[in-house]
Amino acid sequence: MAGATGPKRQDTRKFFENLSGAGKSIAVLTSGGDAQGMNGAVRAVVRMGIYVGAKVYFIHEGYQGMVDGGDYIKEATWESVSSVLQVGGTVIGSARCKEFRTHEGRLKAAHNLVQRGITYLCVIGGDGSLTGANLFREEWSGLLNELIEQGLIDEEAARCHSKLHIVGMVGSIDNDFCGTDMTIGTDSALHRIIEVVDAIMTTAQSHQRTFVLEVMGRHCGYLALVSALACGADWVFIPEMPPEDGWEDNMCQKLSENRADKKRLNIIIVAEGAIDCHNKAITPDYIKDLVVSHLGFDTRVTILGHVQRGGTPSAFDRILASRMGVEAVLALLEASTDTPACVVSLVGNQAVRLPLMECVQMTQEVQKAMDEKKFDEAVRLRGRSFENNLSTYRLLASQTARSELQNSSFNVAVMNVGAPAAGMNAAVRSAVRVGITEGLKMFAVNDGFEGFYKGQIKEIKWGDVGGWTGQGGSLLGTKRTLPAKHLDEIAEQMRIHNITALLVIGGFEAYVGLLELSSARDRYAEFCVPMVMIPATVSNNIPGSDLSIGSDTALNAITDTCDRIKQSASGTKRRVFIIETMGGYCGYLASVGGLAAGADTVYIYEEPFDIRDLQANVEHLTQKMKTSIQRGLVLRNENCNENFTTDFIYQLYSEEGRGVFDCRKNILGHMQQGGAPSPFDRNFGTKVAAKAVQWITRTLKESYKEGRVFTNSEDTACLLGMRRRAMVFQPVAQLREETDFVHRIPKEQWWLKLRPLMKILAKYKTSYDVSDAGQLEHVTRVRPKESDTSAAI
Repeated sequence: MAGATGPKRQDTRKFFENLSGAGKSIAVLTSGGDAQGMNGAVRAVVRMGIYVGAKVYFIHEGYQGMVDGGDYIKEATWESVSSVLQVGGTVIGSARCKEFRTHEGRLKAAHNLVQRGITYLCVIGGDGSLTGANLFREEWSGLLNELIEQGLIDEEAARCHSKLHIVGMVGSIDNDFCGTDMTIGTDSALHRIIEVVDAIMTTAQSHQRTFVLEVMGRHCGYLALVSALACGADWVFIPEMPPEDGWEDNMCQKLSENRADKKRLNIIIVAEGAIDCHNKAITPDYIKDLVVSHLGFDTRVTILGHVQRGGTPSAFDRILASRMGVEAVLALLEASTDTPACVVSLVGNQAVRLPLMECVQMTQEVQKAMDEKKFDEAVRLRGRSFENNLSTYRLLASQTARSELQNSSFNVAVMNVGAPAAGMNAAVRSAVRVGITEGLKMFAVNDGFEGFYKGQIKEIKWGDVGGWTGQGGSLLGTKRTLPAKHLDEIAEQMRIHNITALLVIGGFEAYVGLLELSSARDRYAEFCVPMVMIPATVSNNIPGSDLSIGSDTALNAITDTCDRIKQSASGTKRRVFIIETMGGYCGYLASVGGLAAGADTVYIYEEPFDIRDLQANVEHLTQKMKTSIQRGLVLRNENCNENFTTDFIYQLYSEEGRGVFDCRKNILGHMQQGGAPSPFDRNFGTKVAAKAVQWITRTLKESYKEGRVFTNSEDTACLLGMRRRAMVFQPVAQLREETDFVHRIPKEQWWLKLRPLMKILAKYKTSYDVSDAGQLEHVTRVRPKESDTSAAI
């Protein structure tokens, strides 16, 4: 496929292919508790290592295998990590190893590594595993001296292996490691929890039951907190936020109020490490007995246990693991004698490298703060992402309006515009409830701008949005109609309902619609109010934001389907599948879906290709069929080329591959738009909408003069988007320059940088610009105010 990416500039660029691994031996091991996505990380390390010419070894069964040596340490091949991307757990095994904690154990491990020439170590595990690796590294030269004294190695071997380089990746479903927004496995664990909660909700509703769910997290309440946000739980117990004395009565009062509000079920989520403010454990059975004795509600307990660790990794975890694995190999190749052991992690949407021990020390400080009952300090140390989740949960948990804004005369209209996207309803629910808490009057507009000009506008109350988080599609209704031809009628409706602010949740039409309204401000005073847009579209094609609500759910739909198709192909052997994805002209779903599914080739509009590229791809697959991996997966974005259609590519591959492989084609279509939203999209929608409404409240106060709201400055018609590490409000007028309106895509798209990565993992020789790969940074105590997002979970 077409090679180089990015425009030519003064060449200070750094390319992956110029970093040589020749003569280097890298070993990869997984240690501690398993987590979904670990295999994706192992696969990326193995293939990237082999790609740069290094030898790569598996260490089976974690540190135990390193201590025992022998067949536990085996050289890895390209094919040995085939088909592992979609497998949960870890295929190279993990074990907790007491022997490695002893000096003798580490001496044996050092001997085993030196025998195989291994001086580069990639450890995937939790903070215990990473601390062990760092200690091993610090003792390395002492261990080598002991081995010389015992006559097990000679001086020459010690000189050649004088330094041990270590890079860590955090694989832990608890997301309890400081310095990273998301650890490998957390998103998949949330998928398991939400699948269970969604299933329980239907039975609870039928019988008007209360369910108490215990989720994992002995020392960290992340899973409990985020799943409570993602399913709209009535109450959550986490170790970092013990309830005040008298919580029993408060909880029972809230549960009975919700029932009185016609809610037929209650969901209470408990982290396994939940405590009260006297450090006494709060157990699911205690809560159940409490609810039964105080309220007499039919109550059941469900303990999720190891279900959360199991199952297939989500699309997010596969991409995270693949990106981290590549970054880990890069960090190892660039390591010098004085580079500290580092962990590669994700902050916002960006890969970073952080000193391993700084992260470990901060993680241990959280526990220390909790032991000393300094809970606010513990939350702060957990980082921006955790803090934001907690503040959003608190905002949505109470139905009380703030006194200073109560009964304000501010009316805010909420609407969906464009095609439906999973997570839109979660955003609407969050906006409505945060708005009411802020003292605003919230109005729902049905059917987008079309409903707006027809007057389909009514007030929406707290209870009206109950249970919306888990629903797919758009409950408000959404249309692609643009406002330009109906400005008079829309202005009239804004006058009738006295709308003083506008929140638009939608895709490219929402963006264009907001541009049209803001540029008509000079003619219509009604449009001189704060307006903000939240990107929600499966295509992820909105300028000003790296991610949009709905695209994660669509990626998971694509990945699930590709998994099934690959399974069918590996059964029949020598078969290539050509799959068409949505996205308009935007290749995000095809490219990132291809990375998550382990595709061989992905065709997109942004990277032009010709018949020679198609020929090269067929040739590549022909070569692949000679190996033990006899199947192929090709993704094609629906508008990548008007002449090279899915049918054309299918026929070309069928003809050229005749006698070597046969072909099948599949058009995924609207299944990518449907389905229940993923935990990521629920959470992203919830947090972004809360932030948008808080901005609306601030802007309304600033622009309220002489009894009315009036503002026509550029920065009051905004798009709230995620840019690298931060959530930012950007005037839509300024984004105009960044937009290709003909093809409905941003002129620059961050994910194009991931494409070479996908090609390398599929064994293509390509150019990969790593100039902005993570530089070693330091763990910051408090990040800049706007910096939360964690890929926003």
